This record gives sequence, C-alpha cells and structure tokens, in this order.
Amino acid sequence: MASVWPRIDAAGEAGERAALEAFLDDYRAAVVRKAGGVSDEGARRRLVPSATTVGGIVKHLRWVELGWFQTGLAQRPDAELPPRPATDDEEFDLGPGETLAAVIAEYEAECARSRGTAAGYSLDDTFPEEDMGRCSLRWLYLHMIEETARHVGHLDILREQTDGTVGD
Repeated sequence: MASVWPRIDAAGEAGERAALEAFLDDYRAAVVRKAGGVSDEGARRRLVPSATTVGGIVKHLRWVELGWFQTGLAQRPDAELPPRPATDDEEFDLGPGETLAAVIAEYEAECARSRGTAAGYSLDDTFPEEDMGRCSLRWLYLHMIEETARHVGHLDILREQTDGTVGD
C-alpha cells in the first residue's frame, strides 16, 4: 500500500529545506484528505463548545497561510490581499453561501501561493513580526508545520465524530 505521507517518506535524506517543505506539504495534503467527502452540513456541525468545525478549520488554515506568507514573509500591503475577517471566530465560520468544496479550493490555492512566495526566499531570510521582532523563513516553516499538524489532529477527531471516518 502506498504511503499517505509520500513527500515525508521521500525527504528522509533530503536537505533541510526540502525536508521542511515536504513535512508542510504532507500536512497540507492531510487537511484536504481529512476534510474531503464531508457534507456541507457536516462541515458546519459544531461538535465541541468552540467555533471549531471541519470546514472552519480549513477556512482558518487558509487565513493562516495568507497571514504568514503574504502579509508576514512577503510584506504585501493589505490592499493587495483579500480582507481578513475581523475576529478569530469569523475565520472559523462558514457563511451561509460557502461550501466546503469552495473553502478547500481556496485553501489549496493559498497553499500554492505560499509555495510560490517562499520559493523567492532563503531559509535565513527574515521578516518583521510584531511580537517577536524578526522571524526567518526557517522559523515560519516550523511554525506552519506545527500549526497545520495540530489542526490535522483536530480534523481527525471531528471527522470521526461527524461520520465515523478514521485513518491517515
């Protein structure tokens, strides 16, 4: 059986950057894999007290990608970017007209844009960050691996509660 972590498996002897990119890309793919196939109703279903839902996690991760890679790393002005929701809870809210398929497509497009943006920087390049002063692309990759992997774990639980699906 083929591994569900092909990039990670292939990066065992890769250089640092290739390994970081492989881990992040495999977790990005896991987000799509775990959310895929959930109905729009299931994607909105709140199974925990917080605003966390299957669709909300995917939507939130799209904003995380945009925030760190476009606003942070590339220092793109807000005028060039889609307006970010005013509150954290709104980042997790699937609006009445939003479908899970559309949110997944937006997430995948944002991940592709993040890849393209990061390709123009070295791991040692830094950018200003409000709370920490400066961050490197290396730190950003590690942070995004942690953030995405944590939410993949949430998706595991929510998906199992939603329709009983378990697995990698």
